[in-house]
Amino acid sequence: MNSIPAMSDPSSAPRPVAHLLIGGGIASVTAAQTLRAEGAEGSVVIVSRELDPPYHRPPCSKGYLQGTESREDTLLHPPDWYEQHDIELLTRTSAVGLDLDTRTVKLSTKQELAFDTLLIATGAMVRRLTVEGAQLEGIHYLRALGNADAIRRDAELAENVVLIGGSYIACEVAATLTALGHSCTMVMLEDITLERAFGPEAGRFFHHTLECHGVTVIAADSVARLQGAGDRITHVVTESGQELPADLVVAGVGATPDVILARKSGLTIGELGGVRVNANLQADVGGVFAAGDMAEYDSVLHHRVMRIEHEDVAATQGRTAALNMLGRDRPHNAVPYFFSDLADWASLEYVGPATRWDEEIVRGSIDDGEFSHWYLLDGRVVAALAVGRSPDLDHARRLITDGTPLAAERLLLADLDSDLGEIGRRLPGPTD
Repeated sequence: MNSIPAMSDPSSAPRPVAHLLIGGGIASVTAAQTLRAEGAEGSVVIVSRELDPPYHRPPCSKGYLQGTESREDTLLHPPDWYEQHDIELLTRTSAVGLDLDTRTVKLSTKQELAFDTLLIATGAMVRRLTVEGAQLEGIHYLRALGNADAIRRDAELAENVVLIGGSYIACEVAATLTALGHSCTMVMLEDITLERAFGPEAGRFFHHTLECHGVTVIAADSVARLQGAGDRITHVVTESGQELPADLVVAGVGATPDVILARKSGLTIGELGGVRVNANLQADVGGVFAAGDMAEYDSVLHHRVMRIEHEDVAATQGRTAALNMLGRDRPHNAVPYFFSDLADWASLEYVGPATRWDEEIVRGSIDDGEFSHWYLLDGRVVAALAVGRSPDLDHARRLITDGTPLAAERLLLADLDSDLGEIGRRLPGPTD
């Protein structure tokens, strides 16, 4: 028979917390900041398994990896900010158990916390290679500062680097390491880099940019096996039979939402693999919310269920979750924003996202590297990509939020002499 601890023993009673935030990323930190800014007086605790205070993740593949940003530069806030705002930050601590009936969380430190409201923002885990040789030394994945440290150490002795994948991580790391003087080769399933997100026309611009700066791109191919000498990687062998010298491999083959804690607790996991929440980011238990990479939510903008992996999305969702933890009843309606840098060769910004579209309109010149690329479905703007034309995205956000079909007026998107601020605000004239 299990013994029941005496309730009079204070050491056995869970510590009460008004607002508990699980996850050490930008979603939790933005939620904590919003709670205090909106007048929350109860205790706020962030539980983070990271070794460092919360930091921005994009520098892991850009400035921090390149060595132009220090560890301190990546931090979301100075370490003393949390104490100044009466926010308790528990680093090197994991939540190992969540009981929704008793509304308690067990920590790896043996503490137990009893929460009034809870935000789960545990992020995502990188997908790992499963091919022969995947256990060899010199094969890296990039998610955290520690991963960037390991890649940078290995890169000091590496001449030939192979990147696996054709999306953000592979493209960014290829650009960063090439700019540092390494010979980089990308192996990807896609025909064109970033085409899954932006389509082939815009994707060719980034593909061409990488190749023009010395990155070798092997498209429409995949990794058959990884070969080594002893325990160390030496070659990547593709399905087409190419043997690529490799002193260092970085795999950017996607991520999966970290729902281990949520799944064990009994929270509903959706078809997209994330914790299922409503438009307010609330799960199927009152006072429990999810945000960031592992949240699968009802998008009032897209009129469908979405799960989006990006730091800026996590930040805006953290704010929405915090407002609803305070009972504000706010649906999450921020237009998702993304950005990426390929060294100092090209920077892209994107609002959307669009999973499908039936029309693309280009404003500016792709060849000159200054353009915005508009994605429409049934005449409605559903996403926009900008390179060198950031102000265009403000108008894209408005048109995405409005959701009104543009009919013939949409053709003005391509006309550099047209006023984007007027598109969607005027009735089509008789000549439209």
